[in-house]
Amino acid sequence: MSVPGVPEQLRFDELDTPLRDTTFVVVDLETTGARPGEDAITEIGAVKIRGGEVIAEMATLVDPGRSIPPHIVEITGITTAMVIDAPRIERVLPAFLEFARGAVLVAHNAPFDTGFLKAAASATDTPWPKFTVLCTVKLARRVLSRDEAPSVKLSSLARLFDVGTTPTHRALDDARATVDVLHALIARVGNQGVHSLTELVDYLPDVSSHQRAKRSLAGHLPHAPGVYLFRGPSDEVLYVGTATDLRRRVRNYFTGSETRGRMKEMVALTTRIDHVECAHALEAGVRELRLLAAHTPPYNRRSKYPKRGWWITLTAEAFPRLSVVRTPTADSLGPFRSRSTAVDVADVLAEYCILRTCTSRIPKGREHGPHCPPRELGRCPASVHGRVTEDAYRPGPELFRQFLRGLDDSPLHRMRARVEELAAGELFENAARLRDRTAEVVLALRRMQRLAALTALDQLVAARPAATGGWEFAVIRSGRLASAGCARRGIHPMPVVDALVLTAETVVPDATPLRGASPEEAGLLARWLDQEDTRIVSASSGWCEPARGAGSWSEWCALARAGSTSTRDAETRPPAPTSADHRLGWRS
Repeated sequence: MSVPGVPEQLRFDELDTPLRDTTFVVVDLETTGARPGEDAITEIGAVKIRGGEVIAEMATLVDPGRSIPPHIVEITGITTAMVIDAPRIERVLPAFLEFARGAVLVAHNAPFDTGFLKAAASATDTPWPKFTVLCTVKLARRVLSRDEAPSVKLSSLARLFDVGTTPTHRALDDARATVDVLHALIARVGNQGVHSLTELVDYLPDVSSHQRAKRSLAGHLPHAPGVYLFRGPSDEVLYVGTATDLRRRVRNYFTGSETRGRMKEMVALTTRIDHVECAHALEAGVRELRLLAAHTPPYNRRSKYPKRGWWITLTAEAFPRLSVVRTPTADSLGPFRSRSTAVDVADVLAEYCILRTCTSRIPKGREHGPHCPPRELGRCPASVHGRVTEDAYRPGPELFRQFLRGLDDSPLHRMRARVEELAAGELFENAARLRDRTAEVVLALRRMQRLAALTALDQLVAARPAATGGWEFAVIRSGRLASAGCARRGIHPMPVVDALVLTAETVVPDATPLRGASPEEAGLLARWLDQEDTRIVSASSGWCEPARGAGSWSEWCALARAGSTSTRDAETRPPAPTSADHRLGWRS
């Protein structure tokens, strides 16, 4: 029975790896000095424990290959004569690593001991395993107050906890003493709600009892991928996040692993936690984006306003020009995160697509140009040759449309030629400025054409191998995740695919470049599809990008962003095929 205001102790089956089931190897070294790599190990002592019981011990002297300094002999009692017949470290280290295999490595002042062990592994070409390391000095300083433990030396802690073995500066004795200190510290943190290995490793300063007590809010969450929502006093959504293991991730907010002040403030306001269980991480990511857009939670910093991008679009006028707007039309380029970037790109596109930049209204049947400033004063690109009729002006807007669709990349060729012309004339600042603007154009166009290629598909069914076996499936319609599911190992996948297609969400696209899809969601889906192990199950049509689109300029763009203006060779090379091309064998 739970008591209001009192934190409820979690059952062991609710934890990650319970401390009673964790194997620890407590190690202590004696050395010829304090500098790993220069000084050497003279003795190793280790104790393997689990569930409070000693499983095994290991102790050996080590021949350091040199004499032991007198002051070290005075501290440890280990003389040069004692180690002259001892094994060398290249024989001892593999035995120790086998002894410690699969365990958590514990040491008092762990950086010292692991530093010497890693240096010995490097010197003997021995692979160093990826141990979880726990330092009892750090743990003691976290658990004990300065008044209770002015010093956290092993001898001081041994006296404080009245351990069964007195430290003697010999490796096995000190390791045994460290075992007793570790048990005493674990008993202390257990009273503060730390019961698993993950919680012990993450146990850091500045965790209030109120924050830790709220761990019970995560008690109902499953060990499954999904999205979690922290809700406040008025049931408002404070924060939305995604996880591959909901319970483990959310419980981390109530431990020392969460050090962000903003998140601690959010946890203090939380009254309950909702969740949406998902089939796999991709579905969780998509649902997170949609929930962020729906709730705009105050403690999230990204993706809250997916519709707030800036687009460059052709205006609906007799003499169309480029305008930077929030809402895209069929002839738009974007989205851009900042308006200033969109304006810069629009200016360079207007110049090389020969579009007017003046904003005066031109009635149908009139000419463009009479009221534009002269070229010397910043001429309108469309008035270079004087007055222009509506028919004579029409190729400019049409070139922009063809440019967006990847049917004509001549504006990029002219930009590149102008960059080289400026550089040849030693106008390097002007060349660099145009080079950077051109790279911005390529990047924006490449992203939009890549996403547009995906959103153009009425339906795409894809699969990836699941980490636990079986398959993860996604049904994508017009750049939106319409359905998601999994087929476990041993289950025939195609009936699962058929069921997902039959129950998938109906999507009604619009006439915008991405057919109404969110750029962030489409981008997330595109990255998932672009992974090497993703497979296409079926598609309503060929998934491809235009051959004269920005993809063929990717290498030039990379050189430009690196600061190179010598891009003639890169521009003439054929574009590298995308991973989607490899899988499907399609190329437009």
